[in-house]
Amino acid sequence: MSPDLASLAAAVSSCKKCILCKERKNTVLGEGNPCAELMFIGEGPGRDEDLQGRPFVGAAGQLLTKMINAMQFAREEVYITNVVKCRPPGNRTPEESEAKACLPCLIRQVELIKPKVLVLLGAVPLLHLLGKKGITRLHGEWSEFMGIKTLPTFHPAYLLRSPSEKKHAWADLQKVMKEFGKTSPAKDRNT
Repeated sequence: MSPDLASLAAAVSSCKKCILCKERKNTVLGEGNPCAELMFIGEGPGRDEDLQGRPFVGAAGQLLTKMINAMQFAREEVYITNVVKCRPPGNRTPEESEAKACLPCLIRQVELIKPKVLVLLGAVPLLHLLGKKGITRLHGEWSEFMGIKTLPTFHPAYLLRSPSEKKHAWADLQKVMKEFGKTSPAKDRNT
């Protein structure tokens, strides 16, 4: 972890800007390459992430790792974080006030990492970073956040519940691969 990210992690670990701090075991800043060209932003930590203090380590995280590998990246090459840094009770969707409390931290992460491409995983980052609703309509459409090419796609947890959507997520990820000059196999792939 870079010194700047380490300082940010220390600040986040003592954060009390919203009620999520009351029940957390750990804050979950993010992990991966501090100079990553590709950054994934999810919703918030779940139970496993809260216990381990790492993002995307449960079943959705295992699928995300497979998705990253299918894109011809290693998990260690990218940076993975969430909109909120503490687990919402019962893994509920973060409330607007909770997301707003964490947004300066997320913006600072993006500033420090300086990725070439952001991939937004699901409706929560789509809403709080791009101000848009409708992931089923907007997935796979390029946008910009802080001058960075940004592509929303489905959250891995949603893909676990709705496996038929994996083909759409794969088509989205192929657009990201193209940005990096990577090509995918000719046939469709269900990650």
